Amino acid sequence: MKTEAPAERPTWLPNAAGRERLLATRGDPLLLADWDRTLMMHYEVPPEVLQPFVPFDLDLREDKAYISAVAFTMRDMRPWWGGAWTQALFRPIATHAFLNVRTYVTHRGEPGIFFLAEWLPNRLSVAMGRPFFGLPYRLGALDYQHHHERGHVSGSVVAHGGCGALHYEANVSRYFARCEAGSLTEFLMERYSAFTEWHGMKRRFRIWHLPWPQCSALVRITENTLLPLTGAWAKSARFVGANYSPGVNEVWMGRPTFI
Repeated sequence: MKTEAPAERPTWLPNAAGRERLLATRGDPLLLADWDRTLMMHYEVPPEVLQPFVPFDLDLREDKAYISAVAFTMRDMRPWWGGAWTQALFRPIATHAFLNVRTYVTHRGEPGIFFLAEWLPNRLSVAMGRPFFGLPYRLGALDYQHHHERGHVSGSVVAHGGCGALHYEANVSRYFARCEAGSLTEFLMERYSAFTEWHGMKRRFRIWHLPWPQCSALVRITENTLLPLTGAWAKSARFVGANYSPGVNEVWMGRPTFI
């Protein structure tokens, strides 16, 4: 059963604007998926340090740029159309963990995210990510113990070959709410367009889901030799906080288009 948006939705909500943009593209949505048990760890970076690593204009908040490392599990990715037989075709890449390292950009007035790197354990997905979506997939070993029901989550991401790692643990609430309108949390979490670049080809794909249920998380990072693999910007990054969500279901994912 596909998720329907609420019949009445305030036009200022980022997810309402995102839904309208996605549905304005002929043939979208393309895919569905669930994004499960998501921890977002946020860093502040001087814009002048970060911009050389990003081929789009940074979307600044009070003249500050941000990076987020997003640890989650994608479950049951499948085509929007076709039913059980197309779902079966996607089974080899349907469910696995991700670590996205993303920043916040804007293109022709449209806010979105740009991925500096993404680690995942699925070799087939890694092979397909760049040619189909321009996504900077890298192979890694990921182990997430996101048991928010116990008030505690932890995780480990190790780059292929052991050249870098991220290890963390966090205390989280079991009570979740939508992001406060106009807050920094909303700015960082409620994003509905993604921009990519590969071999000079810039692309955009859009998504839509219900607003994130979330809470702040108290994170302790015990090792972070992974983020420096994405660029020298990491030397200037300052950890500023984290948010945790039990996840969102029935995420609509659009097709990539060249821009």
